[in-house]
Amino acid sequence: MGYLCMLLLVVLFIPSTNALQTSQTQVLLQLRKQLEFPSSLQILENYNGDFCSLSSSARMSISCQDSSVTQLKIMGDKLVKVSEFSGFAIRNNSLSESFSIDSFVTTLTRLPSLRVLSLVSLGIWGPLPDKIHRLSSLELLDLSSNCMYGSIPPAISRLVKLHTLVLDGNYFNESVPAWLDSFSNLTILSLKSNGLKGQIPFSVCKIKTLTNLALSHNELSGKLPDFSTLTGLHVLDLRENHLDSELPVMPEVLVTALLSKNSFSGKIPEQFGKLSQLQHLDLSFNHLSGTPPDALFSLPNISYLNLASNVLSGSLPNELSCSGKLGFVDISSNKFIGRLPSCLSSNSDKVVVKFGENCLSIDSQHQHQGSYCEEAIKRGKQSKRRNIAVVVAVILGACLVMLLLVVGALLLCRKFSSRTHKQHILPKLVQENIPAGVSSELLANARLISQASKLGTQGAPVYRLFTFEELKEATNGFDSSRFLGEGSMGKLYRGRLENGTSVAIRALSLVKKCSNQNLKVRLDQLSKLHHPHLVGLLGHCLDGSGQDDSSGKKVFLVYEYVPNGNYRTHLSGEIEKFQVKGKGSKPCQQTNVQDDVYNFGFILLESLVGPIATGKGEAFLLNEMASFGSQDGRRRIVDPVVLTTCSQESLSIVISITKKCLSPEPSSRPSFEDVLWNLQYAAQVQATSDADQKSDSTS
Repeated sequence: MGYLCMLLLVVLFIPSTNALQTSQTQVLLQLRKQLEFPSSLQILENYNGDFCSLSSSARMSISCQDSSVTQLKIMGDKLVKVSEFSGFAIRNNSLSESFSIDSFVTTLTRLPSLRVLSLVSLGIWGPLPDKIHRLSSLELLDLSSNCMYGSIPPAISRLVKLHTLVLDGNYFNESVPAWLDSFSNLTILSLKSNGLKGQIPFSVCKIKTLTNLALSHNELSGKLPDFSTLTGLHVLDLRENHLDSELPVMPEVLVTALLSKNSFSGKIPEQFGKLSQLQHLDLSFNHLSGTPPDALFSLPNISYLNLASNVLSGSLPNELSCSGKLGFVDISSNKFIGRLPSCLSSNSDKVVVKFGENCLSIDSQHQHQGSYCEEAIKRGKQSKRRNIAVVVAVILGACLVMLLLVVGALLLCRKFSSRTHKQHILPKLVQENIPAGVSSELLANARLISQASKLGTQGAPVYRLFTFEELKEATNGFDSSRFLGEGSMGKLYRGRLENGTSVAIRALSLVKKCSNQNLKVRLDQLSKLHHPHLVGLLGHCLDGSGQDDSSGKKVFLVYEYVPNGNYRTHLSGEIEKFQVKGKGSKPCQQTNVQDDVYNFGFILLESLVGPIATGKGEAFLLNEMASFGSQDGRRRIVDPVVLTTCSQESLSIVISITKKCLSPEPSSRPSFEDVLWNLQYAAQVQATSDADQKSDSTS
């Protein structure tokens, strides 16, 4: 008996290995205070025992090991997500204005043994701080249904043990991070219901451990990467974005693919009919065409198949085989004709089939006449051809307009620098490497568009001199609220003239050697350049004073205000500065023609490559240009829009002149006359190809 009593005393006085450290108890109480006392943590208020001993619930769970917190799960009651978020506290939907996410995360980092952290629907707001990486033991991080915004901090990539990252239902509004392949153990990545933009980076496809990828309900666009490299991917959820490519090859082990409410086009790949593990496939509300693979319906594990609201056409074979596990099929709102296959028309209670709004030869459910589907398909093809023509016209037209501006400036510079040369010299037409058999009419139409600069001069604003007082009033004294930016060409302000016209005003400080006479001659020449696609110079003000303390003469150039950005903005989808070898010219500066040709070559190169050029350097683009030599290389690097809308002959002409412009040896670069002639010739070749294609389609 005495031995048993002694043993009992020893057991009672041995400290529990899970007894929480006092410091960590204080951390939990501090977190409760910072979270403004959520009801799920009310149990901590009067609890005097060990927090590690608390019973877990659906809304709160604390687990410990070796006297430290290893798991913390808290679920709040702020479930409603507002449609617009300004980046500040929202009454009843977020924590108060006094909440500091930076201080909150600092407190969290005092729990260094945390392996599981789940803070859901607590109203946490603000940009997620980089210091989250200090929780280096984290294996699961779930911060969903809060009010965090901005970019996902790169420091998260340092959480090398992380296998689950869930940031659903926040307001992250930058791009999907390109550093995601830094995770070597990540299996679940869920960024649903945010405002993420841009393309899905290829780096996602390098996370070999990934099993679940959810990016639905964002603003993602562009082409999908090749997911076939994710050999362990089971769930892919990309619903409700703006993705507009063809469907790529999918991993063979895929179980669920949710791709509805995007803008996917083209045919459903035959490879989809070989996904033996696939159970759920939703391709509804896209622009998919053609006839779906028969094998889709007979996949051994398929139970849910939704192809509704596309432009799928043709007839499904009557002998179509359906999987025994198939429970739901929706092919409604397409352009199917013929009879419904027997395996879909049976009245079995095991499968629900929706097939309305087609042109099927069946009485039940609403069907259109066969002519409706045929006409709709025909209209779709015509619309696609029109879109192609528009894209080609925009690309070539933009290139020609940009070149026209450079040529005009070059001609004016030459005229200005050679005062004794009074005669107007027309650019010489160079007709090198013209393919045999080209008609004289085509060559005539490919002449330099020397009269293009006269387009749009009717009704153009009259160039005038402005007083400094006028410009000061237009910009509210050059107030900082009117400041648009600053670059190598001086400061830029937005202004409003007395008549209500919005203008852009550029303030330049000039070198002393630039005489007023030379400057006025140059400005007079520039003022005569008018075109509907060029920003017009409306006037100038010389030697204004009081705007700043910089030395030298000052000139203010007054332009039309163009709010929609420049050509590069439309290429990349960003307001990005990209400098190459050429230098921007100033009103009194002599330009280097070879550098101008080189710079314009880059404009052509970026036009050919498209959005992939965004953020890339000069060396990258020059290296990629070597791929133009082969058809496979072109398919890899040339923008799909350009590749699918330009004829091979026209594209080859543009590629050839682009390479010449970017020659490393300045003396080997073509003249602007050569460049312009080649581009005009390429446009004529393309126009002929489009006309032939239209003729073939109507015959």
